[in-house]
Amino acid sequence: MFYTNHLAEFAGLPVVEFPFERTDQGWRQELQRVHERGGDPSGSPSAASVAWRLRIDGRTESEDGEAGYVARFLSEVGAEQVRALVIGDWDDSSDQGLYDAVNLLVEHADALSNLRSVYVGDMGFEECELSWIDHSDLAPLVVAFPRLEEIAVRGADGMGDDVLALHVPSHDSLRSLTIECGGLPGSTTRGVASSGLPALEHLELWLGVEHYGGSTSPEDLAPVLSGEAFPRLKYLGVRNAQKVDEWVPVLAEAPVVRRVEVLDLSLGILTDEGGRMLVDRIEAFSGLRGLDLHHHFMSEEMVERVRSAFAGVGVETDLSYRLGIDYDEDEDDGEPRYYTAVAE
Repeated sequence: MFYTNHLAEFAGLPVVEFPFERTDQGWRQELQRVHERGGDPSGSPSAASVAWRLRIDGRTESEDGEAGYVARFLSEVGAEQVRALVIGDWDDSSDQGLYDAVNLLVEHADALSNLRSVYVGDMGFEECELSWIDHSDLAPLVVAFPRLEEIAVRGADGMGDDVLALHVPSHDSLRSLTIECGGLPGSTTRGVASSGLPALEHLELWLGVEHYGGSTSPEDLAPVLSGEAFPRLKYLGVRNAQKVDEWVPVLAEAPVVRRVEVLDLSLGILTDEGGRMLVDRIEAFSGLRGLDLHHHFMSEEMVERVRSAFAGVGVETDLSYRLGIDYDEDEDDGEPRYYTAVAE
């Protein structure tokens, strides 16, 4: 199951949590252990060798408060060394809690001069359901760090009043942008697609399902599909999509697919219909290096057809995690039941 645990690694670095309680100094020992596992027991461990998780458990009290907690982290760890941050639950992440965390990072942007990677919303379902995570406009966070190379976001709350926004007018360093959610609003996608990100190489969008606010359409992603938005794009992820079958013919006609190296359609509801269209339009996808289809509902026969066809044009495919189709016994017509990997 997704999101049962916190991230153990981010940006290629092990994650170490900086505790909210002032008296908890266990992070120093954990940092030392990471340093020793690196094979060089000499010298002092560096704060740049890990990704730091900051989070506030509403059940835990601290004399510092939120602002004091962040200031203490920057002082004790050494802000200038921090390269990667993971923001977890922030007291009440379903009700503007993360707004405060983002604002504090922006406030201390000058101190975090070497920050390269940020993940916002590292929470398991026991902390906050995926569809309840409430985000503000995250563009100011990206703009505040001109050397930022990677941002990943969990949650979009497509059903609420405050919808995730991420339109960045101009940023020359960002290479990777990921939004993981159970329902991606079209407005969010349009904001991303119209951003000025000339260095972007990795774009990963989890479209989700309509029930949780997933309203992204090909029209919303048009600037990306045309190949004009992000000229350096190498990886395009249209993941966790309820209607991935309907995206296959759209992508087959999209100029961007002729340029990217990896197309990721995993975690969604890909059926035999989508598989047939992939095979029938294989020429459009033959320039790919990799095609990720894992977590799908294709039959064994269709899996072999897809595997053989793409092997014939030299495209590596991931067809793992084939799911059986359940039927709703409560319905007279026995309709098949499909599901994306992540919704609620």
